[in-house]
Amino acid sequence: MPLLSIKLRLPLRSTLLIAPFFLWGTAMVAMKGVIPHTTPLFMAGVRLVPAGVLILLAAAWLGRSQPHTWKGWAWIGLFALVDGALFQGFLAEGLVRTGAGLGSVMIDSQPLAVALMARVLFGERIGVWGGLGLAFGVAGISLLGLPTGVVLAAINGGISPHIGANLLDQVLHNGQWLMLMAALSMAVGTVMVRYVCRHVDPLVATGWHMVLGGVPLFLLSGGLEQQQWVHMGLADWTAMAYSTIFGSAIAYGLFFYFAAQGNLTSLSSLTFLTPVFALLFGNLFLSEVLNSVQWFGVSLTLVSIYLINQREVLATKWAVWFGSGSLEAAQTNAPQGSEQGDQEQSLGVRISSK
Repeated sequence: MPLLSIKLRLPLRSTLLIAPFFLWGTAMVAMKGVIPHTTPLFMAGVRLVPAGVLILLAAAWLGRSQPHTWKGWAWIGLFALVDGALFQGFLAEGLVRTGAGLGSVMIDSQPLAVALMARVLFGERIGVWGGLGLAFGVAGISLLGLPTGVVLAAINGGISPHIGANLLDQVLHNGQWLMLMAALSMAVGTVMVRYVCRHVDPLVATGWHMVLGGVPLFLLSGGLEQQQWVHMGLADWTAMAYSTIFGSAIAYGLFFYFAAQGNLTSLSSLTFLTPVFALLFGNLFLSEVLNSVQWFGVSLTLVSIYLINQREVLATKWAVWFGSGSLEAAQTNAPQGSEQGDQEQSLGVRISSK
């Protein structure tokens, strides 16, 4: 039975939409716990290839067609390089030098890039309320990701050249730049899936991009790393299995299914939930502690999600309450195109569909 039909029968249909971000956040925590006992490229490959095989088996069981054209395979190959090998490679290498919560925060700066690319390529508009939501999101992840001392220094009188130099040095040595590269890779992959799915079934494309993307990671691991699994115990393999099955196979299958048909800006804005889950579970299982500045960042992140996903409703209410324009003018804040709007409604892309 198609996923869309199953989803529309669920009382809490938005659960499927939020699930990938919960699974990604908790998978980050699981991966961080395994890092001391394995190597990053090997871990990235394990997270991709078995998950891709599981998705392809599910696609075969559902009767999904395999790619039959060279264009289809070419798009899958490019998709595998960007969203498979590059994204997971940067993520795993960056996770060695950052915490699970901080790493997730840096990665989830990608909705900004998605919004800009979706605007240029697909004509999607976010309007005033959506732009305000993205601004809150940037502020939130900045408070979560930047050192507290830098934030307080900026509030109390500005960042001196000395502090700025120290911040740059910290970013380069702690892996934040690797996480930002992972964010850019994921953003490009999110937009690319629209083109991929013109030639290939989205579920099949997701499976193949994970399998093909994991191959270079295993090759690099074999040539550059040693003792990849010698020190891993049962708990480590269990955490890896969770990251592979739930954090990759299920999460990616759901995310790229929605990305292929829904509004990209609304969908990607929900990735602001991932660092919230990562930070909370990182505190619970890895003792990663949040300070007051970081908790304020979490609050701003949640506000950003509300503003972006309720931007049409807020624009309409603003026009009605304050007489700032007609309903048609208010709707210019919404994504353009009836087809995209219908798809977004049917997929329950907005949190208001609970």
